[in-house]
Amino acid sequence: MKHLLAVLSVAMAASQAAQAQIAEKKTLTLDGAKQAIAAAIAEAKKSNATGVIAVVDDGGNLMALERLDNTFGAGANISIGKARTAVLFKRPSKAFEDIIGKGRTAMVALKDFTPLQGGVPIVVDGQIVGGIGVSGAASAQQDEELAIAGANALARGKGGSVATAAVTYLPKDKVSAAFVKGMPLLEVGTYKIHASHRTEAGKVEIHTKDTDIIYVVDGSATLVTGGTVADPQTVETDEIRGASIRGGETRQISKGDVIVVPNGVPHWFERVTGPLNYYVVKVRSVEGRT
Repeated sequence: MKHLLAVLSVAMAASQAAQAQIAEKKTLTLDGAKQAIAAAIAEAKKSNATGVIAVVDDGGNLMALERLDNTFGAGANISIGKARTAVLFKRPSKAFEDIIGKGRTAMVALKDFTPLQGGVPIVVDGQIVGGIGVSGAASAQQDEELAIAGANALARGKGGSVATAAVTYLPKDKVSAAFVKGMPLLEVGTYKIHASHRTEAGKVEIHTKDTDIIYVVDGSATLVTGGTVADPQTVETDEIRGASIRGGETRQISKGDVIVVPNGVPHWFERVTGPLNYYVVKVRSVEGRT
């Protein structure tokens, strides 16, 4: 009996070791790529939009492409580039357009890189299996909306029911490192999670399409919301900054507080008492309202 138990123990250990060395990986099929394109085309037809839709696998290789009538010819290569950028960098291509727009122009030198809004990763059960890019719709925002519609189609089962939701795990080391510099933890088409860090007051911010859900982790600050913004300036699409707020409502916020700032509402960290760490969940509304 002891020998049998010993054999079973060795067998189980060998099995566990083998499992640890092999990871289950999902693969995007041609049918799946066509399904994503069909969903994007269906969304485009709702508003009589044009566009080229490209789908690539997780290595950035083209799997399928469709060009709607009256779409400019260059859209094909652009849509492929957006899809490849989204999957190879594992982020929506708009993220890089925003980064470059803020001054980090050196990124344009990267190879196989199309930093234009309209490319998103295709995620199934938490794994990135490919990317979808759209070019040639009425606007960059609509390019992204069509791409998101295509990507979302692969997360739905028969009859439109939603399959098992994708789970994103962010280990504590990554979260802690993000708070040191203040940087995004996750950015997808409709929401973002930022680990924010402040040591001093900032500028007034207005997000015309993003509702900010703020949770204070450490520190305290004076937060002013509403009122009239002094010297407002548009710094990028849907983003306005200002020097200060006249009027408005002033609150002292500290550890454990939750603040929800709807899109379009000015908010300003007027004073910061020591280091301030806080999560921001940004929920985007395509219509400008959440």
